Amino acid sequence: MQLKEHLLHIIESLPRVVPETWLAFAFLLLVTAELVLKLTRWSQQTSAILWFSAFGLSLAGQLLVVLQWNAPEGYLFHHLLYLDTKAVFFKGLVLITTLFVLLHIRVTHAQLPPEFYAILLAIVLGLCFMTMAVNGLSLYLSIELVSIGSYLLASLGKGKFAAEGGIKYLLFGALSSGIMLYGLSFLYGMTGSLDLTSEVFANHLAQNHPVIILIVGFLTLGGVLFKLSLVPFHVWAPDVYEGAPTPIVAFLSTAPKAAALLLLMRLLSALPADFQQLMAILALSSILLGNLSALWQNDLKRLLAYSGIAQAGFALVGVVAFNQAGFESATFYIVIYVLTNLAAFLLVDLVSSGRPTLLSLSGKGAQLPVLAVCFVIIMVALVGLPPTAGFTSKLLVFSALWEANTTAPSSLLTTLLVVGLLNAVISLVYYFKIPFYLFFKEAPEANHETPKPAGTALVVALTVLIVALFLKTDWLMLWIKQL
Repeated sequence: MQLKEHLLHIIESLPRVVPETWLAFAFLLLVTAELVLKLTRWSQQTSAILWFSAFGLSLAGQLLVVLQWNAPEGYLFHHLLYLDTKAVFFKGLVLITTLFVLLHIRVTHAQLPPEFYAILLAIVLGLCFMTMAVNGLSLYLSIELVSIGSYLLASLGKGKFAAEGGIKYLLFGALSSGIMLYGLSFLYGMTGSLDLTSEVFANHLAQNHPVIILIVGFLTLGGVLFKLSLVPFHVWAPDVYEGAPTPIVAFLSTAPKAAALLLLMRLLSALPADFQQLMAILALSSILLGNLSALWQNDLKRLLAYSGIAQAGFALVGVVAFNQAGFESATFYIVIYVLTNLAAFLLVDLVSSGRPTLLSLSGKGAQLPVLAVCFVIIMVALVGLPPTAGFTSKLLVFSALWEANTTAPSSLLTTLLVVGLLNAVISLVYYFKIPFYLFFKEAPEANHETPKPAGTALVVALTVLIVALFLKTDWLMLWIKQL
């Protein structure tokens, strides 16, 4: 292909990345605005001005993504990216998460440095590229853009816990990035291409022994598994969750996992090997380790960190099914997980006083009844019980696994099915500690809390949505079935 044709294809691709171009512009605008505002008489209001700017720019980005829903599918920039309805759906989910996190910051009056807003939009830009990545180069660059921003956000907290969490995040992130790059180098050496969708890539890779493909594939998936905080790439999560400010944790625990799940499904579809057994082992390990570790936690954010590891394992159950129902159920699961986790972390900020521990919730059921009831419903959703969409999401992923096991019986899939269901019961123990402390423990001192109306309204809206999606699952499933 001549240079002229290369340039022509690049120019033709540009109109189809308008949301990403807008986010890049928004990032540069916020960086410039921060520098300028510090030199003006509005220097004291820099954070507030940047919040409004980030919210408006993110909302505009969401509208641009919505306009892509009916856009024709196709490759961009010579098979570096692929735009389809799956990418549009997950980009929309990432931007909705971003808007909610910005609202979380507003209603809780969280004190974050002005740099936060520009870094946040840079991460969102990387996540949007992650949803479209179908080439080893775009895959690696998008994950690194997200990772570098995430390392910075994780270190924005105050005290030794934030510093420790940030360093661990950086070290384990660098390790997983190196492992992924090592796997990509093997793939390029075996195929002569990084285009995961090309016939040349598939044909050359299929000529190798299946065990070699599994090993190289696992190495390549390292960066994606790290974003999902799946075993064995989970070690960073508890310390980062504990040390980082709660709104940042709410973002890092949701948006990157959503984009990573789509990327994982794309990669598993592209690699010509049977990854079902390997994914089943990872799901089983994550569910067991996450739930058993959470049993001993007293810090709310560490408890939710181990809960997140287990929840990622449950989402992977749908992927393990390796059928259409499995991919649809995994998508439904991650959407419900995002909504539930956002509500959970907002409640941690609104209900707990001081350091967020179980003891800090004592007696809050009487002082903040509306928030306490919402907290109970959110915990019920995380367990996976009716009448919440958490029940529907678990039902769908295990139904897909049952269907796959019926079609091709496997002792490992049967074990995953049984152990997964048993662990849903085990999770009752630590999730229901929260209602116990809220309603059955007396407050150590008389401290009458005043509920924040905006925060309460936001939590109630999310809680109602989670219950509504149990009653009307089709509202979401109709969208997912179109992907």
